[in-house]
Amino acid sequence: MRRTYCVVGGGISGLAAAYRLRVTAGPDATITLLDPADRLGGVLRTERVGGQWLDVGAEAFVARRPEVPALLAELGLAGRQIGTTGVRPLIYSRDRLHPMPQGTLQGIPAQASSVAGLVDDATVAWMTDERTRPMAWRPGADPTVAALVGDRFGEQVVARSVDPLLGGVYAGSAATIGLRAAAPTLAAALDGGARNLTDAVRAALPPPATGSVFGAVDGGYTVLLDALRDQARIEWAQVGAERVDRTGTGFEVVDDEGGRHPADAVVLAVPAPRLPRLIEHLAPGTAAAARRIAVASAAVVALALPGGTPLPAQSGVLVASGERLRAKAITLSSRKWGPRGNVELLRLSYGRFGDHLARDTGDEELLTWAVEDLAAVFGLNVEPVDHHVHRWLDAMPQYGPGHAALIAELRAGLPPALAVAGGYLDGIGVPACVASAARAVASLAISGVAR
Repeated sequence: MRRTYCVVGGGISGLAAAYRLRVTAGPDATITLLDPADRLGGVLRTERVGGQWLDVGAEAFVARRPEVPALLAELGLAGRQIGTTGVRPLIYSRDRLHPMPQGTLQGIPAQASSVAGLVDDATVAWMTDERTRPMAWRPGADPTVAALVGDRFGEQVVARSVDPLLGGVYAGSAATIGLRAAAPTLAAALDGGARNLTDAVRAALPPPATGSVFGAVDGGYTVLLDALRDQARIEWAQVGAERVDRTGTGFEVVDDEGGRHPADAVVLAVPAPRLPRLIEHLAPGTAAAARRIAVASAAVVALALPGGTPLPAQSGVLVASGERLRAKAITLSSRKWGPRGNVELLRLSYGRFGDHLARDTGDEELLTWAVEDLAAVFGLNVEPVDHHVHRWLDAMPQYGPGHAALIAELRAGLPPALAVAGGYLDGIGVPACVASAARAVASLAISGVAR
């Protein structure tokens, strides 16, 4: 029997799900992907800036995770994976640049000496004495990162070491992210009997990485996106989805132009805020769970500066919370990945959970802020030769305390042959999105409709 499938959402999760459906269901299946955008890829986007291709959405993946390297190899693109130059980032705190502390777990230090100079002497002394203070820990607990680290190591460690890392990953802060999402190995060490936070961090640290910690795709993520689209052999319906209805034989996706797309099974690869409208009548429990996932918006200002502009030999700058600087991070792309052309490429990131910078600030004002922030951090007074602004609106899920239980509740409410994929489920970032797509398609195979 010839099977038909619908994938709603054309970001990396949707394209990876469509490709995995093709591999699983075979060449005769019909796979329709619904997405109204001008191009597929969602928040992943590769643009020419200063004459060079630059990723202006997500720009890297964790190379030690297997999902993206394995997918590139499967698509015949293993040779397109590249690594960083090995330079490290700096932290901007109290109007100064500081070295990134060594030996931390999501910015949580394993020893006080690693943050000396970044925090004051009283905080260093408080951290040094942490192993002597009794600690109450309930196995299975999931406090915010800020609650735990602030209590044991001090608020300066949270603001100046942890928040810069979590702000870049989640567009949030240690006060919005649960420990089990941000640092699962740390939570496991505490569950396993570590008597204090210092010992738990040391037990949870991964072994030193060999090779580049981060990877990227030569030519940008568009190379991966195009390969997924081509090999999935999708029928792209350039329309939005309004709802998913049951039929006697499966489902029907109704689009915003009144079109109807029958399917034996559906993968919903949309951000959490868009999920309830599509399925509330079919899965009210899932819709209610999705509404409890908070999201943030972010914006990237990508710049090309004249070649030879004096920039430090570092991968970028992460900004402590509470600073006057508007940017939360600066990526020195030409330093991180190597020079390209006669320009210096860099990206400035804006927007954290709870603010409206990315949504309410115009492109020209963001560009002005970017130039001002570069002057404040590096003392530069230079006009960009090119720029591009890219926004991620309501696309950065906040993995709050209890997130895993919330997602289990969300999935449990889905009817058979309806699956979800996306960065709000089991982890943020491209590898996690690829993994969620594979899990979604596997769940359809279990129900007998992806064969």
